[in-house]
Amino acid sequence: MIKKFIDRLLGKSSAPAGRRANPFGKREDVPASVHGIDRSLVDQRALDVVHTLKQAGFEAYLVGGAVRDLLLGLRPKDFDVATSATPEQVKGLFRRAFIIGRRFRIVHVIYGRGREHEVIEVSTFRAYMDNAAAEQVAGNERTSKGELAGMKHAVDASGRVLRDNVWGPIEQDAARRDFSINAMYYDPETQTVVDFHHGIRDAKKRTLRMIGDAATRYREDPVRIIRAVRFAAKLSGLGFTFDAKTLAPLASSHTLLADVPQSRLFDEMLKLLQTGHALASIEQLKAVGLGTGIYPLLDIVVQRADDDFVKLALQDTDRRVSEGKPVAPSFLLACVLWADVRKAWNQHLTPRPNQRPPAPFAALQAAVDDAFEARIGDVSGRGKLGADMREIWMMQPRFDKRVGTSPFSLVEQPRFRAGFDFLRLRGQVGEVEEELAHWWETFSTASDAMREDMVDAQRRENLAKPGASKARRVKRTDADHPAAAAAEPNEVDPRFRSVEGDEGGDAPSDDTPLDEGSAPAKKRRRRRRKPTGAGPVEGGGGGSDEAGG
Repeated sequence: MIKKFIDRLLGKSSAPAGRRANPFGKREDVPASVHGIDRSLVDQRALDVVHTLKQAGFEAYLVGGAVRDLLLGLRPKDFDVATSATPEQVKGLFRRAFIIGRRFRIVHVIYGRGREHEVIEVSTFRAYMDNAAAEQVAGNERTSKGELAGMKHAVDASGRVLRDNVWGPIEQDAARRDFSINAMYYDPETQTVVDFHHGIRDAKKRTLRMIGDAATRYREDPVRIIRAVRFAAKLSGLGFTFDAKTLAPLASSHTLLADVPQSRLFDEMLKLLQTGHALASIEQLKAVGLGTGIYPLLDIVVQRADDDFVKLALQDTDRRVSEGKPVAPSFLLACVLWADVRKAWNQHLTPRPNQRPPAPFAALQAAVDDAFEARIGDVSGRGKLGADMREIWMMQPRFDKRVGTSPFSLVEQPRFRAGFDFLRLRGQVGEVEEELAHWWETFSTASDAMREDMVDAQRRENLAKPGASKARRVKRTDADHPAAAAAEPNEVDPRFRSVEGDEGGDAPSDDTPLDEGSAPAKKRRRRRRKPTGAGPVEGGGGGSDEAGG
């Protein structure tokens, strides 16, 4: 009895070797008449990768979420392929293929170019390795980088896998995968599904079940905790729920995430929020007790998910993903942190005693710096992501100016659309007038002539407001423009008087109104006159103009 208790504590099984559960499961080849997958839902490029690998003599299958979605009658967005070929062998079969990754070496096969390109991810069957037999390092990916360079299978002191590049047969690869519904292999040429761990049964029962002991699997790779939440959120609309043994250790295992690199956690956070199920993911985090403690920035998202502005941003992100439109993490994070920026902006705008108020743009820049220091830290806060967020925020005051040349330059900015979408959400929650967003939406799609008319109409509206300046912009087409007056030499525009001492009489005075679209007129430079006397004036001044000023 005591031995059984100790074995359970140590994770050992007391059953005889012959009666122990087979970790590799039992292979089942399920025909199309049973699984019912529609082959037409498979992307042609994925079919091409599988066919090329099989023609070269290797095993090759579609695997993972793509097979799960096909089984559920959904069209997958991404296709992954698993094969018996090594990364080097895969790379040699395709013209545009790249080996990536250190922890797991995989191959990206690229089709197309630019934004229309597609990546088919190809991984090699991995061997089922006992982590107790793996090489162990004291540090992590960064501190033990040199030590890990020559290792194929290594773990840290907590048992987290740092290297896993040992190849094996398909049944061992299936045992290495996380959920049973993600461990099915589909051969589109024979239309057979290879199932080792009752994935088809779990899919029909709408059950999310971890392969093997859940607590051990979370310890091997703590990011599986976040993946479990993401899958549950994605499939909750189809009625999927956690298996009891998979759910039980989920919340208590979150402390293992402390050893995961911050950059990887940041990427996993973005997957939670940008795969079309952001609101469902947040609800799932709360439901399983993981609303806090995964990642500081994610804690803020969960905390503010019920705020009108942030909720609208999350809904907008989910909508764009469902419509197949691109989404940018900078936009969503700019929405989440806008409350911090706005609060700091108001504080910086408040003048100190006996001091002048700071300029609005300078105050906003200081507020943005404060938000980065407090919330973003070193993770992408100073890179392109941070630059895009900063540009979205700094664009907001510029939307208030709708006269002069400012609207024309603003609409040409590369990030204008993101800044405008941000303004639109602000209008929906009443932070700014919705009419302002409507004006900019019309302006951005209008012709040049219509834009000119809109700016002129806005200028007249501003002048009609109480206390507004009555100064008027003189256009070249106006009858009282200097160019029109020059056409009639006998008539002199009373606004343009000659300067004393200027022989031409056509230089404008300092108070002459100018056309905003033209450069100020050049003043004629007075020519120095040589003195009429025989010698130079004492002191070397050079002439009478010196005294005249």
